[in-house]
Amino acid sequence: MKRTTLAVVLACLLGIPTGVGAFTFVYAKGFSYLSTDPRACVNCHVGDVFVVRVAGNVVSGSGASVKGSVEYAIAELNVPLIVVMGHSSCGAVKAALKHIDARDSLPGAINDLVELIKPAVVRSKGASGDPLDRAIRENVVIGVDRLRGLEPIVAVRVKEGSVKAVGAVYDLATGKVSVVTG
Repeated sequence: MKRTTLAVVLACLLGIPTGVGAFTFVYAKGFSYLSTDPRACVNCHVGDVFVVRVAGNVVSGSGASVKGSVEYAIAELNVPLIVVMGHSSCGAVKAALKHIDARDSLPGAINDLVELIKPAVVRSKGASGDPLDRAIRENVVIGVDRLRGLEPIVAVRVKEGSVKAVGAVYDLATGKVSVVTG
């Protein structure tokens, strides 16, 4: 059965062969919003997408489990496409926006997470449109940039052209996915 999915469309647009085997055409580094399965966002099934979920889709500072999972997908599964997918109304980005100028501290590691997202809020200030939507998109752009430079495995594969990293935002209200360019 042939399916046309966002993953396949992205892969085709980027010149990446699809349908070679499990986890061969897309890897999604996505959001942790529990009521939404990232596979559903791109109309894929189990075995089509290797998913790593982390609040705020942060890369830098997210620890060995996230970095190791990304590197495993690239080095061992030969995944050629990384999709950093944020989502509308992201609570982690919303918290960073709310606490950007505050001298307060959030409890536990939530504060550390919000601190990792604040650069996206700062970079998105002054642009037109909704501040939360702008910050979400900028956070995705930052995530893609960080992944493209992730040493020692991902950056090398990106530079040689065997891996592509792109960003997207999933709209919780409409179910639409839009590609984000930086």
